[in-house]
Amino acid sequence: MRPSTDVSEPLSPVPGTSIRPALPSDAARLREISLAADALFATAGIELPPDDPGETLVTAGRVFVAGRPAAGFAVVTELDGQAHLAQLAVHPDLGRRGTGSALVEAVCADARERGLAAVTLTTFRDVAWNAPWYARRGFEELPESRWGPQLRAQWRVEEAAGIVVAPRIAMRRPLV
Repeated sequence: MRPSTDVSEPLSPVPGTSIRPALPSDAARLREISLAADALFATAGIELPPDDPGETLVTAGRVFVAGRPAAGFAVVTELDGQAHLAQLAVHPDLGRRGTGSALVEAVCADARERGLAAVTLTTFRDVAWNAPWYARRGFEELPESRWGPQLRAQWRVEEAAGIVVAPRIAMRRPLV
């Protein structure tokens, strides 16, 4: 994804649940959303390592965007034959309007259409807008004994990057 040449797009209300594939022109806005969303973790006492989401957005299998200009996005890969929600971010100024839920539902619908049985993710166990939020959307804690080799490898990557700075869990939402 190439960065957008117009990074001055104003923030606007979320236009319902309009979800679309990411475009190259979305790159700068998605980076801005990611960094703003990550900054919220400081309010929960979690210091995340510095992160430039640009590479993740470029190498991701699928990136879904809510709104135009983007209000939020979801990055989806595939691990162990299941969709894996690698990142979900909504700009804090546009949060609490159903954007995250709409993105999760779009990710699940896409995975279901592709014949995948579940969506997995890793998240902070005790942060209100993480594990408890996903649980309200049908995700359940996935015990380590049920992790596949690719999810284990992803966990190790997150550990090495310093993301496991507070209790984290893997979660799974069955689609069938």
